[in-house]
Amino acid sequence: MRRIALATYDPGTEPNQDRDLPVLLGALTDAGAEAVAVHWDDPGVDWGGFDLVVIRSTWDYSWRAEEFVAWAERAGKATRLANPAAVVRWNTDKRYLGDLAAAGVPVVPTRYVAQGEKAELPDDHEFVVKPTSGAGARYAARYTPGEREAALRQLDRMHAEGLTAMVQPYVRGIDVGGERALQFFGGRLLHASRKRAVLSPGTAYDAAKVAHPDLAPWTPTPAELDVAGRALAAVPDGPELLYARVDLVDGEDGTPHVMELELVEPNLFLFLHPASTATATSAILKASGA
Repeated sequence: MRRIALATYDPGTEPNQDRDLPVLLGALTDAGAEAVAVHWDDPGVDWGGFDLVVIRSTWDYSWRAEEFVAWAERAGKATRLANPAAVVRWNTDKRYLGDLAAAGVPVVPTRYVAQGEKAELPDDHEFVVKPTSGAGARYAARYTPGEREAALRQLDRMHAEGLTAMVQPYVRGIDVGGERALQFFGGRLLHASRKRAVLSPGTAYDAAKVAHPDLAPWTPTPAELDVAGRALAAVPDGPELLYARVDLVDGEDGTPHVMELELVEPNLFLFLHPASTATATSAILKASGA
């Protein structure tokens, strides 16, 4: 019997927000595996006692990115980790968008502002400020050129907390076509979804946000599949990926651009695509050596 750990976060006294976690645990158990959910930061866990550790909903990692990457490297030395620690380290810092752009992948144009660097903010279009290590729109906000001072205050707060900021144009296409998430598992397309824009005008960067508003199934276009494939092909150690999510928006020219590449702990949205559970389960079992 294969022992498989699904790494998640510690919700404390609140319910775990990963709706897919019990579904995957049940499907793996039914398939004959010993599957358990484990908090990634539990110091008492023997990761070497599992045949496979699958990073699932470690959704608090962005507050402790270096600690999380160090854990991934330890777990990856003790057993097989999916996705691998090298991929985790690369993907936890959104400066990977620069690597994708250098490989010819269309991405949302991005500039980075580290502590001590001068912030060059747009004066002729809306823009977004967010951290290079973040999830669920944490510390992300949308600004007009007239809101420069508010954006600078956000940058000051982020830098005081040791965060590097990224500045992107607000992609207006998202207000029409939304953001499309193409989910891959075991090297093949699993399913796709679309959601509307997360960032509303005037919403503070530190306000709570709905991460996946109006989420609905989506059929990806050939152009979206092409860009997603090119993005995944540019990932270091890409052939070792068990799962991946490519988030796309339409650029100013109307073509798909990569907004984010989620290779650490993407929400799988199995609750929206229940037929995908069997495919994901089979891929996890195969990765475990079953």
